[in-house]
Amino acid sequence: MAFFEEEPAADDPLLGFAPYIHAVPRRNSITPERQRAFIAALAGCGIVTQAARSIGASLEALYRLRHRKGAEGFAAAWERALDRGVLRLEDCALERAIRGEERPVASQGKVVATYLRHDTALMLFLLRHRRAQRYAEGGGGGIGGRRDPQPGSALYERIVADYKARQPSSEEVIESINAKIERIRQRRLAHAAELAEEQERIAQEEMEGYWGT
Repeated sequence: MAFFEEEPAADDPLLGFAPYIHAVPRRNSITPERQRAFIAALAGCGIVTQAARSIGASLEALYRLRHRKGAEGFAAAWERALDRGVLRLEDCALERAIRGEERPVASQGKVVATYLRHDTALMLFLLRHRRAQRYAEGGGGGIGGRRDPQPGSALYERIVADYKARQPSSEEVIESINAKIERIRQRRLAHAAELAEEQERIAQEEMEGYWGT
């Protein structure tokens, strides 16, 4: 899933790179203007294929251009544009870890309620890499010489305990779901009563009309 934002303005430093200049430009050459348009689109969407499509260029042509001598500025701008996309994705992941993901509860083929599910693995990942000094354990096997906290370790158990302490109990979740189901049932009963009342009113009017004729 892509998380889009506005493309950078024309005076954005990202677009101030030195573009590759073709010695003998052809009709379909990726000109400096198209190079900047590609970088702007890439910074906005974070997807290379979509940015390439936006300027009508193939991925093969763009990658060939990127690796040419004299295209160092274009290649560096490409990386910076991708970095913006990664930062935006990281923010979205952090928001999801904090707020949780809404999941449906179905009954007899119908969604009757929803509940929030929090991704513990995502939470651990973000804590390790955003608060490495506090939550990352020493040792090899991970990024920057750190390994993932393992189940049973003091760090893992501390993080999970802290996480669980912030979440509602299973009884509270069930109570919330039951309350939502009861509200749905009450709304259905009220709707059925309104329909019955309306049908009775229509029948009464028809009866009065019949006797009035």
